[in-house]
Amino acid sequence: MATSWRVLRVTLLLFLLVRCLSVASITLIDDADDDLEGLEELLAIDEEEEQKGGGGDGGGASNRSSEADLLRRAQRIVLELSNENAKKVVDSNEAVLLLGYTPWCPKSAELMPRFAEAATTLREMGSSLVVAKLDAERHAKAASLLGIKGFPTILLFTNGTALAYRGGFTKEEIVIWARKKTGVPVIRLSSINDAEEFLRQHQIFIVGLFEKYEGPEHVEFVKAATTDNEIQFVETNDINIAKVLFPEVGTEKKFIGLVKSEPERYEKFVDNFEEQKILQFVDYNKFPLVTVLTEQNSARVYSSTIKLQVFIFAAANEFKDLYPLLQDVARPYKTNIMFVYVDNAEDNLAKPFLTLYGLEAEKPIVTAFDNRIGSKYLLESDLTRNTLEEFCSGLLYGYLPPYFKSEPIPNEKGLIEKVVGKTFNASVLDSSENIFLEVYTPWCFDCEATSKQIEKLAKHFKGLENLKFARIDASSNEHPKLQINNYPTLLFYPAGDKSNPIKVSKKSNLKELIAFINKNIRSDDGRGITDSNHNKKDEL
Repeated sequence: MATSWRVLRVTLLLFLLVRCLSVASITLIDDADDDLEGLEELLAIDEEEEQKGGGGDGGGASNRSSEADLLRRAQRIVLELSNENAKKVVDSNEAVLLLGYTPWCPKSAELMPRFAEAATTLREMGSSLVVAKLDAERHAKAASLLGIKGFPTILLFTNGTALAYRGGFTKEEIVIWARKKTGVPVIRLSSINDAEEFLRQHQIFIVGLFEKYEGPEHVEFVKAATTDNEIQFVETNDINIAKVLFPEVGTEKKFIGLVKSEPERYEKFVDNFEEQKILQFVDYNKFPLVTVLTEQNSARVYSSTIKLQVFIFAAANEFKDLYPLLQDVARPYKTNIMFVYVDNAEDNLAKPFLTLYGLEAEKPIVTAFDNRIGSKYLLESDLTRNTLEEFCSGLLYGYLPPYFKSEPIPNEKGLIEKVVGKTFNASVLDSSENIFLEVYTPWCFDCEATSKQIEKLAKHFKGLENLKFARIDASSNEHPKLQINNYPTLLFYPAGDKSNPIKVSKKSNLKELIAFINKNIRSDDGRGITDSNHNKKDEL
């Protein structure tokens, strides 16, 4: 019961922390040494009170801390910095892990309880690391001095020098990164009990077996452990301990393996024991066969070493049915293609992708990216094992046609023809006419005025057989031969050379545009169009 009560206390502490951490503060005196000494004294008192009450059954009120006690203890875990004491705390301590936040930032509020959990764990592990937080809005001077520019920001100060945080955002990942960067990159296990306890606490890790903790291979292992930002490295010199973690260890005197909580649980390292090769092994094998995209892992997914990525968009119930199929298809492509599932209900994650493709999530959708060349792809047939396997094979071997989004093909043709992605070749590049193309977007500030100008221009030249005016909405349509990032853009495609369109200044007035067209269009007998033979000024 004492253990259950301890768990209950920790759970309640974290719940209260979420509600109160961003608005509560610790009163601190100016002197940094007094700050830390006072903090340690208060925490020592908490420890003493906890030990006194730890022997009971946890059911009596006398053995329980009040809600206020739990809240006070939660607030003491992380030191609150201010304009007055921030620089002193950073400069007077060998290592300080600092969270810069603002009360109004949702991501700050989401991260702070995990940060506090990490602080608690680090303290329980005997780490001397000072863990602190700073309200960067309230204490803007200190935030600027310490280099906090966005929210939330985590920085590690070692002897006053800042190191940007590069780890994950769970409690475990924060602890791992902090220990790696403060001199404890590898956990050493010396008993089977230690190994079993480690196995219960870690879902993914690298295990190293070394007969002696020395030599060039061991040095490279430790260097890789220090450089890596996410995965816990663990080592032992006892093969029986190693087999608790990685049962498939053979008779090798030195061994490295990756363990994951996935069907493909064990991955053996078979290359030379060199830092970069070990890190590459980790990067290519650390993700599961099908990764579920979250706010926490999105940055790591997007920056993965695996540059070919297949994204599956589906509702949660649909994904549950598709999961076995996806795993089977993904297995042969392990280390070559990353498979990522995105829940359609997660707008922050799904919507930007679907907008990029111009799609709505009405059924499961499969897309892909080749981040080496910036190309995107779409599985346009129904999702089955065969279609997905063919899609992935085409992606890997380079014969999959890139996808360019397009609106539906329009039925009507007006004075200014509407061009979409699917009709760009026929309407512009393959046309025998001279084409004056307006490229716009609905959100463009200047596009409306330019469109009115082009409509007047089209009326002026109405009836001229070898000239066509067209426009395309670049936010909904793409084409490999139309790479525009500034709107509006006016392009003139001469009838005899569609590969070299002429860019027309959008600042041109109507008279200048008429002169431009007169100069660049030739009648059948080779003469330019002039106002005398095509006078339509009365229509302007």
